[in-house]
Amino acid sequence: MVDLTRRALFGAIGLGIVGTVVSWPRLTGADIPGRGKDVLTVALFGTAQDAVARQALVDGFQRAHPGIEVRIVAIQGQDWSEYFAKILTMIAAGTPPDVVTVATEGAQLFASRLAHPLDDFVRRDASEMQEYFDDVNPALIEAFMYQGSLFQMPDNFNAANVFYSTQAMERAGLERPADNWTLDEFFTTARAMKKSAPGQFLPYFWNNRLWGGVVPWLYVNNTSFLREEKAGGGDWFWNRFYPDQPARSGGYVWRQADALNESVEESFSVLQSMVSEGLAANPAQGGGNELVSLFSSGSVGMTPAGGFWVSGLEEAGVANDAYDVTYFPRMAGQRHQFGAGGYAIMETSPRKDEAWEWLKYCVSVEGMKIAHPKPDSSLPRRSLNAELYGAGVGPAHWEVFYDTLDKFPDTGPMPAPPQQAAVESALLKNVVSTITNGPAGVRRGLETMQRDLEIALGGR
Repeated sequence: MVDLTRRALFGAIGLGIVGTVVSWPRLTGADIPGRGKDVLTVALFGTAQDAVARQALVDGFQRAHPGIEVRIVAIQGQDWSEYFAKILTMIAAGTPPDVVTVATEGAQLFASRLAHPLDDFVRRDASEMQEYFDDVNPALIEAFMYQGSLFQMPDNFNAANVFYSTQAMERAGLERPADNWTLDEFFTTARAMKKSAPGQFLPYFWNNRLWGGVVPWLYVNNTSFLREEKAGGGDWFWNRFYPDQPARSGGYVWRQADALNESVEESFSVLQSMVSEGLAANPAQGGGNELVSLFSSGSVGMTPAGGFWVSGLEEAGVANDAYDVTYFPRMAGQRHQFGAGGYAIMETSPRKDEAWEWLKYCVSVEGMKIAHPKPDSSLPRRSLNAELYGAGVGPAHWEVFYDTLDKFPDTGPMPAPPQQAAVESALLKNVVSTITNGPAGVRRGLETMQRDLEIALGGR
């Protein structure tokens, strides 16, 4: 079996060259549960245990649709790129699933090559679907528009917010930051935390990744490492479901690298200053597997996280009053970053009508409650988050999770073009050298990043 790396495969798909320069791992019928049976096959990013946990969702769906049999296929991977690569091997083997879970990272890849647009289904069932869209912030929907068509309906999301230790705040003699706090106030808070803390202490811990890494600091400075544009189209949807909202687009477009603009350099310089002053984690330190223990032991003051972290802290025995959550500080603006997920219907599926019924059920009130019985993600339905995070479950200001969308209408998804894997690699491999080589290294690092991003985007 050929060892095909996930990034090579993902990049090849994004550049449209699959079938000419790569070899596919060979799969047989035995590799694909349910092959040959008339069932709706739903591919899930996760383990066999995750598939078992979704059985309640399947049971609920089949009570509503007793004639549609559903099988969940769990696909494991180190990250979304590996998951997508395994989906693609199933397609190459002639055994594609009917429905796949897709996060923001792969939404445009699937929309551009693999997924079936939902437009006709949404138009047909518009009266039924209005209740869902009335409950969902339009920013989450726009993130799954592509070239004027809708390809997914989000069933979970997480905005990047700042979680902070209430103990670290109190020890430093500080009050909760104002919602519109500034970058200077962030530095003042971080320095006070460090000065008042015993032993080894990091005021701000962050990981080198696309979600919650450098991107939030770019967004609050009204910039990004890719030039953000908007596609035309989509009026058919916005005029029908959000007629009283400001006009939205046919989806995001990221065609050009933009790592050398002054605002990008300013944001990277901010992080470089934090690291050099000992106020923030060094991005070369690796992943964040130990972050919950560091945070719960009082070794970290602040960190980027979303609603999903409430469940992780609860499982680690952290009391909900030991931490709280707020927004990222304001620079040129206060735009925030989010990632979302939902189900997409495969273009190759012969069961598209049944697949659409699955999608509708998963975004229904009943479906979301079954799928998310604990606070492991924020829910696109505004009305369900109080039940999920309130009543002493989440932090005192849990409303921040959804208010990040409602209070900052320009908040948007992480940059994720069809070539996302190659783009992410170009970003992350240059962050460490850019942040850690002193003030003079910022510009040099961004120049290398710009070159690598241009290559990742196909030279456009």
